[in-house]
Amino acid sequence: MKESKHIRPESEDLLLLRSILETAADGIITINQFGVIEMYNAASARLFGYAGQEVIGDNIGMLMAPSQAQKHDGYIERYLQEQKSQIIGIGREVMGRRKDGSTFPMRLAVSEVVLKSRTVFVGIIQNLSEIKVQELQIQKTNNKLEQKIRECNEKLQRTVKRLEETNEQLKKEIEEKTVIEERLRRTEADLRTALDQGKKLGDLKSRFVTMASHEFRTPLSTILASTELIEMYTKENDQGKRSRNANRIKSSVATLTSILSDFLSLSKLEEGIVRVQPGMFDLTEFCQENLKALERTLKPGQTINFHQRERHVQLNLDKKILKDILVNLLSNASKYSAGDSAINCKMTVKNGQLLLEIKDQGMGIPMEDQPHLFERFFRGHNVDHIQGTGLGLNIVKEYLDLLGGSISFKSKLGVGTTFYVSIPIGPPA
Repeated sequence: MKESKHIRPESEDLLLLRSILETAADGIITINQFGVIEMYNAASARLFGYAGQEVIGDNIGMLMAPSQAQKHDGYIERYLQEQKSQIIGIGREVMGRRKDGSTFPMRLAVSEVVLKSRTVFVGIIQNLSEIKVQELQIQKTNNKLEQKIRECNEKLQRTVKRLEETNEQLKKEIEEKTVIEERLRRTEADLRTALDQGKKLGDLKSRFVTMASHEFRTPLSTILASTELIEMYTKENDQGKRSRNANRIKSSVATLTSILSDFLSLSKLEEGIVRVQPGMFDLTEFCQENLKALERTLKPGQTINFHQRERHVQLNLDKKILKDILVNLLSNASKYSAGDSAINCKMTVKNGQLLLEIKDQGMGIPMEDQPHLFERFFRGHNVDHIQGTGLGLNIVKEYLDLLGGSISFKSKLGVGTTFYVSIPIGPPA
């Protein structure tokens, strides 16, 4: 039965607060000192599956996993009596419970709001399900790298052992010097190969750790700082500040999602589970759709000038892979170019090939970096101040290999870079 005896009529303050919070992207719930739900916004309804009228008046425990629900009322009571906080003003991860009984991880930040006549508690909820899945994928990728290094070390140990055995044999068979020297040369060649492989894998892991620690630290620090600031902005006239910090959190989450998407694509390519699935589609519509979506990510003043000689050409290609190639190259052109610059994108169908040319007016690629541009985790020396994983062009190259295509480029420092892509077109479906 709902504990309606503890619910006070909504004051003008609460009505105003409700109208503001109803449009928030995060789940926001207010409870009174007895743990009874008073306000429950639309984002919360999407997270938990309950409509507002189903939860308002009930204890907040109905939205938590049983083990945590039992403790929650005690936390509030202890805070009101002793002012010792175990949850108030502290963000933490808990398990939420949906209407269908399923549970999911979420970040819960609880703040105390003192009104004219009483105190209410505001909980801000973020669904961590997707982040948890992506964290697991990163761990899997790291485990695979470590496994490869272990295998390389084992191979190195076996090679060293063979070298020791060869040296011992050399002492016993000095009269067969020519034969033994030849054997030694072969063994040394194996050792050099193993050492080179070990060094490459070691460098690969080192670059991965350096990149991951740097690229994850900045957005995670932004999310933490913005979340703490949001918890401090409890007054009505702080809405602008809350919105700015919420947008910073969204931007940082988008950056993390992009990084994790690169890791997921890399993992799928490594495991060989990416399959080319060609299908018929209209090239003009495909380009217009993706270019329009990219416009929202461009820097102020940047434009994409699209040129296509043949209109409404029907292609039989893997549409998803082609989209990943196009979006990656155009995003790079925008990222490494200044605002108020033009990016030229040209599509041509010629001699059974789809030809793509993307030209920017950006910073260009140093000559010494150009031979390594498609290597995994490699980034040019002049882009250290710009966020990136060093995986995008490597993934593009892997996708083009799957399609039987090719990629090349020309670049000049301070002038810009042009990428040339050629993809064979399949026969009509």
